Amino acid sequence: MKERIVFLDYVRVFACFLVMLVHASENYYPGPGSTDMAGPQAVLANETDRICVSVYDGFSRMSVPLFIIVSAFLLVPMGNEQSAKEFYKKRFTRVFPPFLFFTVLYCVLPLLWGQLDVAASLRDISRIPLNFPSLAGHLWFMFPLFGLYLFIPVISPWLRNVSDREERFFILLFLISTCIPFLNRWAGEVWGQCFWNEYHLLWYFSGYLGYLVLAHYIRVHLDWSVNKRVAIGSALLAAGAAATILSYYVQAVPGKILETPELEIGWSFCTINVVCLTTGAFLLFSCIRQSKAPAIITELSKLSYGMYLMHIFWLHLWAVVSMNVLELPTPVSIPFMAVCTFVSSALTAKLVSCIPGSKWLIG
Repeated sequence: MKERIVFLDYVRVFACFLVMLVHASENYYPGPGSTDMAGPQAVLANETDRICVSVYDGFSRMSVPLFIIVSAFLLVPMGNEQSAKEFYKKRFTRVFPPFLFFTVLYCVLPLLWGQLDVAASLRDISRIPLNFPSLAGHLWFMFPLFGLYLFIPVISPWLRNVSDREERFFILLFLISTCIPFLNRWAGEVWGQCFWNEYHLLWYFSGYLGYLVLAHYIRVHLDWSVNKRVAIGSALLAAGAAATILSYYVQAVPGKILETPELEIGWSFCTINVVCLTTGAFLLFSCIRQSKAPAIITELSKLSYGMYLMHIFWLHLWAVVSMNVLELPTPVSIPFMAVCTFVSSALTAKLVSCIPGSKWLIG
């Protein structure tokens, strides 16, 4: 059995909670035609909601990149002795069956409490080979993750042989690519983009692959002391958090119908500010030097995949309780929903883990 890397368990638990905090916040800006989650358009009711969503949701946007960095930290480069077939078999047999199981559940279970009608359920089921169900938007993340898994055998030989300087050059190009959404907003199409070509100059250095290379660089080449990691990590975290929060706040005028992609431009996971936020947090976590994490952290880390898959079921319940039954104020309601969803998901995942063969259900 491989020895656990303690600080990664803390990162997994933290990122898992942040995912739930993001989705709890989304209950406070659904626009016309949306469900209880954010849709193509967004409306904020008042200034309090504007501040709370900006802070809670904005700070939590490091959640997805943290999950990717953890996976990359553990998996790349693939071992010399391991074939692509062996790698694919090991990874996909662990993550795909639970993903498929919950994909079906999100198509069927909401029928029981009226969130879906039969026609919508059948439509979601028919689209399973193509995309995630309409009430499981969080499962979008699985497709980029699967894509990275497919690419790891391709990039592993390069990562095994690349110098630190060459790897820094790749990361530099990745960082420049994370500025392109802002360039598009302010300068229009750039570097070959036009209505018939989305593949700009840095396309092949962009996206979640950049986080994969960044994770490898931190693990293999970054030999900073704890003090240096704390100092630089704190600076990156503060700067990234401020930029990510403000990018939303300055646009989120209460009572105005806004286009969600424009409103959330600074919340995209592959933007320079979110990269800074994520890198800063990861560097701080990497300073943990415990030989063994508390049992609850280790257990939650092991359950985090199942918790992620199921949490939207619980979030819907706790959103109703918080917003409609208890009518909590927004500053309390968002963390209340997130904490209750986290605890409920953890307890449920733990119960499911006691079932023989539970790895096929929750990983």
